[in-house]
Amino acid sequence: MNRTRIALAVLLAVAVLAFVACGDDDDNTSNATKTPSGQTTAATAAPCGAKTTTDTGEPTVKTYDAEPAMTIDASKTYVATVKTERGDFKIKLRPDLAPHHVNSFIFLAKDGYFDHVTFHRVLPGFVAQAGDPTGTGGGGPGYLLNDEFTNAVQYTRGIVGMARTNVNNSAGSQWFVTYARASNLDGQYTIFGEVTEGMEVVDCITPRDPSRNPNAAPGDKIISIEIDES
Repeated sequence: MNRTRIALAVLLAVAVLAFVACGDDDDNTSNATKTPSGQTTAATAAPCGAKTTTDTGEPTVKTYDAEPAMTIDASKTYVATVKTERGDFKIKLRPDLAPHHVNSFIFLAKDGYFDHVTFHRVLPGFVAQAGDPTGTGGGGPGYLLNDEFTNAVQYTRGIVGMARTNVNNSAGSQWFVTYARASNLDGQYTIFGEVTEGMEVVDCITPRDPSRNPNAAPGDKIISIEIDES
């Protein structure tokens, strides 16, 4: 009888410990796994859902003879609404930091240059890059922009910069958004904006890096970019 009681007591103790351990795991998972909007999800749930829309349009590859004439007013506020298959996000443009890059970006956006263009290079934790109608990472508008580097702003999460080759003054139309602090980009790539709304949309953009995986599926598309000034 005593042996039976001892055995039952041991089994009960093990069951209690197992229940507590499972409860702790659930709590830790709940606290650590969250969607970009801050809502808690299960550990096995994907952080991003299906696309909000599917863009069947195709980009038009355009070439321009020269950098567009300066038409922006540095005293005004310019906001770009980037409409994507994942939803919209807004970029506050910074003509105070990079007037030529902002002027070029606005010109191209208004001319439909970015319409239906794929995010051709997305590296989670680093950058999401777009702006090339050819989708190869080697395309551009036909003109180059002089660098407008700054030490006033650092590359933190949500900063928008202009891509270039490994030589100076070689930026064109390709731009990127940083997912996190990227100190190696400071003073090396022109900053011309910052995401002020919808960073959770940027977080959900489908990754694709043809340089690492040529057979990767196409990334999400930009439907259009609208410019508001005030």
